Amino acid sequence: MLMQELLHDLSARQDQLIRDLLTWCAIESPSNDAAATTGMAQAVAAHLADRGAQVEIIPGQVNGSMVRAVWPGSGQKPVLLLAHHDTVHPLGSLPRNPPRVENGRVYGPGSYDMKAGTLLAAAAIEAIQRLGRPLPRPVILLSTADEELASADSRPLIEALAREAEAVLVLEPASYGGELKTARKGVGTFTITALGRASHAGAAHELGVNAIVELAHQIQALAALTDYARGVTVSVGLIQGGTAVNTVPAAAEMQVDVRVQRLADAAWIEQQVYALRPHLPDASLRISGGVERPPMERLPGTVRLFELARRLGQEIGLDLAERAVGGASDGNLTAALGIPTLDGLGACGDGAHTDDEYVTIEPLAPRAAVLAGMLLNL
Repeated sequence: MLMQELLHDLSARQDQLIRDLLTWCAIESPSNDAAATTGMAQAVAAHLADRGAQVEIIPGQVNGSMVRAVWPGSGQKPVLLLAHHDTVHPLGSLPRNPPRVENGRVYGPGSYDMKAGTLLAAAAIEAIQRLGRPLPRPVILLSTADEELASADSRPLIEALAREAEAVLVLEPASYGGELKTARKGVGTFTITALGRASHAGAAHELGVNAIVELAHQIQALAALTDYARGVTVSVGLIQGGTAVNTVPAAAEMQVDVRVQRLADAAWIEQQVYALRPHLPDASLRISGGVERPPMERLPGTVRLFELARRLGQEIGLDLAERAVGGASDGNLTAALGIPTLDGLGACGDGAHTDDEYVTIEPLAPRAAVLAGMLLNL
């Protein structure tokens, strides 16, 4: 009965949710523009304060401001909701990608990833308030300004809040089929520089040590580390080197992306990369980087959260499934601390990080109802 009441309440106010999303998508907030993300933080803070939260805008050390909103509850340990208000869309995207509603979808920069998720959480809490239901635990919503930049600025606060939480619900968008995310790969980036010796490619070829050739040997070694069955992938994504076509290059550099499925493999892949040794005589290597975000493993606490969400969804005819995905989120950070974490509780849609990014309207109210139900049942 409660889930039906929540769904009815949220469905009746769905048009306002869509209007709010269009407004937020019109506020450009690329991660690398601190003024823009701070402006978006102010909009988020005002929206949450209007819904009864005690709100604090927290300046970033490097990036734009974060927002921490708190709704009091009767329990001791809070539920932490994780969100971010930065996007990958650069300033000036609106003329070619204006916020709009077409064919049952809301289009706009950051709509799917992930401004809709924060609005769903606010709508869920507002519905709980309208129904006169007390929160069994305090709810803390943290919206950050650098998630798309690997959360270096916000990570200490995320982890500090998570350590005090009973559970973490991540408002990132659902997977493409609407699935919740119970596992994510960990992500690492390495920079590997090969150093050789320059020489004239014609007159003194034999005196040179070709850094690009050295890098080619290292690429082969790195590619051999990919193991799909194990959930380990290594991808050389960027290469640069050399100064002229008729000069044996003295230096070359590559950027390497690694993904791991298990926490143990994060240490293993770092060990393998740093164990690389030069192949050519007189060549040398410089290696930096590592695994920035540990994997979010499918642990028992996460499974319990998913089962709760699925049961609540079934009460209103929403059949929720789960999926493991290759991309990372701030949920990786909290899950690695051992805090039960469920991801993908935001909107359904597709096209993240593109001009075709959209949110599907039909599931908005049911998914907000599930989120509200979880806050009342944890």
